Amino acid sequence: MARLPTLFISHGSPMLAIQSSPANHFLRDVGKTFPRPSAILVISAHWESNGELAVSVVNNPSTIHDFGGFPRELFEIQYPAPGATEVGSQAADLLKQAGFEVRTSSTRGLDHGAWVPLCLMYPEADIPVTQVSVRRDASMMEHVRIGRALSTLRDQDVLVIGSGSLTHNLYEYRGQEIDASVPGWVSEFDVWMKEHLEEQDLEALLSYRDKAPHAVRNHPTEEHLSPLFVALGAAGEVGAVTRLHTSYEYGVLAMDVYAFD
Repeated sequence: MARLPTLFISHGSPMLAIQSSPANHFLRDVGKTFPRPSAILVISAHWESNGELAVSVVNNPSTIHDFGGFPRELFEIQYPAPGATEVGSQAADLLKQAGFEVRTSSTRGLDHGAWVPLCLMYPEADIPVTQVSVRRDASMMEHVRIGRALSTLRDQDVLVIGSGSLTHNLYEYRGQEIDASVPGWVSEFDVWMKEHLEEQDLEALLSYRDKAPHAVRNHPTEEHLSPLFVALGAAGEVGAVTRLHTSYEYGVLAMDVYAFD
């Protein structure tokens, strides 16, 4: 059986789970295009750590509603997937072998960076899930190394997903409608990332903050782009980079989804 690709998914706003949009419709279909994974490992922008990586080893992870000010319908969603504890333990060991400081958590649930896309892709919630944090204090190259350490999990049909957002400056959100026009500072960054990802120009990508147009404006902080670099690293020797989906929400959120294979 061919190895599963690794994915980078822009999860945008939590409203993605319930609001009709091109990204919502895409995620509802994309899970059917790959062989069914044995387990899922998510690197989410919404689990950050400092100095060490954190890995979940929870039998029945809770659904964390780590947001406020949204409709009650969102808070009622539960995603009762079983925990992929064996995969989590393996991930922790692989990361330690690669030289990372690692702690495991037996209580961490699934944050919305994990359950929002998964409830669309795999609504039955019957595939075991584990999570690995991003590190607030680590470079993008360190996040590539994190992914490389996890790459052998793909030999066990584990689907590795980096969940963040290709653009993520919510300070620029001013109550726009979901289909608001897209400013140039968002679209130009999106185009630059696509070109350099498809060219597999890792040197440029690692320097995106200096080289990409409007990089700091699109990412005042880096946690929503770090998962892309983990997914890229987890693909190992990348043969192909494919943008599976592109759309925008609220003008400022590029909802791109990439597969690394």
